Amino acid sequence: MTATASQRALMARDRPGRGPPAQTRALHRCPRRRHGDARHPDVPASQRRARARIRSERSGRSLAPAARHRLAASDSEASENAVVVDGGLTLARVLHVHGISATVYEADPTAQFRTQGGQLDIHEDDGQRALADADLTDEFRAIIHEGAEAARVLDQHGKLLFDAPDDGTARRPEVLRGDLRRILLDSLPDRTVQWGHRVTGVRPLGDGRHELTFADGATVTSSLLVGADGAWSKIRPLLSDAKPEYVGTTFIETYLFDADERHSATAETVGVGAMYALAPGKGIIAHREAGNILHTYVELNRSAEWIAAIDFTDAAAATARVAAEFDGWAPELTALITDGETAPVARMIHTLPDGHRWERVPGVTLLGDAAHLMPPSGDGANLAMFDGAELGKAIAALADDFETALTAYEEALFARTEPFYADAHEMLDLCLGDRAPFAFIDLFNGGPRPQNETQEQL
Repeated sequence: MTATASQRALMARDRPGRGPPAQTRALHRCPRRRHGDARHPDVPASQRRARARIRSERSGRSLAPAARHRLAASDSEASENAVVVDGGLTLARVLHVHGISATVYEADPTAQFRTQGGQLDIHEDDGQRALADADLTDEFRAIIHEGAEAARVLDQHGKLLFDAPDDGTARRPEVLRGDLRRILLDSLPDRTVQWGHRVTGVRPLGDGRHELTFADGATVTSSLLVGADGAWSKIRPLLSDAKPEYVGTTFIETYLFDADERHSATAETVGVGAMYALAPGKGIIAHREAGNILHTYVELNRSAEWIAAIDFTDAAAATARVAAEFDGWAPELTALITDGETAPVARMIHTLPDGHRWERVPGVTLLGDAAHLMPPSGDGANLAMFDGAELGKAIAALADDFETALTAYEEALFARTEPFYADAHEMLDLCLGDRAPFAFIDLFNGGPRPQNETQEQL
């Protein structure tokens, strides 16, 4: 049977001969966790701090050679040329490679304040290219979680429907977000990142200059401002009136530690890579991470009011409420919820309008989720890194003409990211829509199954 037009469209974006096999492409694009909502006010600070204790992260810093050109002013000055808000480490690194320095203002008080989430599959055509532009390919290869590209799809009874072992031929290796962030931080000169600078306000001053105000009352003026501050960007309103909207799906995050010894049946069910147990409107997705950890996202199509009615500050009550949605599922699957060793954290999935764009505003631009927030489909972090690398190269090529550089960057950004919105929404439907899990399997198996076969296996 031939693939549908929508399936062909999803597959066609990966250029023939360059991407991984279709099976692995499909599996690694099913909605998985990202941090777009990590600082949303619906996530209590106490839960964010608790997550930070899950996994200690290495904090060594190495000093890179001094930049040849200084765009950012010294710490004693009140005005800086290149200012990046909350993120944008790939941008800062690519600028440094080209002899240009910038200052990154981070809301977190330290690099170790919180963990950075789970694993990412780094794509060949964007994430890996960005790391190559950052001259960090060797460092990237050193943090790859070997074998983690294996994946399997189950039904709610634990029946194996599809199994894709990691045979070493795929080209989207998995790494931990924390490890990826560490190699970027290690590659930057000391004090490039200014910790504990939470932006509370920003206002234009004219001539492309902007004044940022931080929570401690300090201010800084920029000639080039880049908002890399995610879904709830403080910088976006300078460019766009668009606001993130809830898509009707929430991911609820849990962890199991020492999985093979303490949760052996569940660990065997998950396997050595990613496990997807999917049904219409709900699913349990888990990934084995380094250190014998199972990291889970429970996915539910539910209203914002339904989610708000759950008190996530009461971990036991929240766990019981979420687990009740999976009554009758295999116990080795529901154990990923009921045996969770951290308080469940709700991640309400939001999106910007499809094809979000803005008119050119002097002295400011966006990258990553601040520019093109969409439902997670495995592309978000890769696009953000690629944005940073492309912006860094544009600035380096036109360091004396920011506006021309920003215009070229944004024109390419809009054209590049627009197709991903449709892909993201479609992937969410394939994973949680009326024909889950078979619609998801069909993506790489070549067409829909007969309706009666689908119903019988459910």
